[in-house]
Amino acid sequence: MKKEVRQKKLLSLIRAKPIGTQHELRALLERTGVPAKQSSLSRDLEELGVVKHHGHYTVPQLNGSAARGLLSLDRAGDNLIVARTEPGLASAAAVRIDGAALSEIVGTLAGEDTIFIAVADTKTQRVAVKKIWELFS
Repeated sequence: MKKEVRQKKLLSLIRAKPIGTQHELRALLERTGVPAKQSSLSRDLEELGVVKHHGHYTVPQLNGSAARGLLSLDRAGDNLIVARTEPGLASAAAVRIDGAALSEIVGTLAGEDTIFIAVADTKTQRVAVKKIWELFS
């Protein structure tokens, strides 16, 4: 099963009903014909920025002007996160990220609608993605 297909189904399930555990989520995926190992599921949740809120998995909701401009976060290699924003809002979003003084972030570089966010390693990259989504939620 392709990762993109699995991740789309994962997001669909999380948006459809409250799911409290990875075990429950994995069972739902398998019932819909999408097999997933626990390790793949964990990685998918991290890559998609899924967080637990009030005991249930949730996809960070964009409110206002698309969560103050932030549209997506993608990991690139082991030390980089690429953030996409609404046109013209990358600089403001980078200032917000820098202002949060997240210990996982080494620095940011903003363009018109893209921010490069440097981190020390893969572990801090995953943590930083979650914290950035929380910052913009």
